[in-house]
Amino acid sequence: MHEFPIDPDNTLITRQYALVYTPNSKRSRFPENCVQIVESLEQAMAGADAKRKLRPALVYGPSRSSEGLRLYYLVEWLSF
Repeated sequence: MHEFPIDPDNTLITRQYALVYTPNSKRSRFPENCVQIVESLEQAMAGADAKRKLRPALVYGPSRSSEGLRLYYLVEWLSF
């Protein structure tokens, strides 16, 4: 079961590989400025950098929040 809403008819909100800037891996959603979308799993893994707090992830988004922010939801962290 997902912790975030999925709209199967929306083609703009998708699952994507990304590098996520976060000092805390317990969060499940991230503002757009903390997420860098990449083309592939390999690029996400290669771009990971623990010192810069960039973690590879599979994310779902972007979705508009009630506050007007664009958010990405964590689907899963990728090992690095």
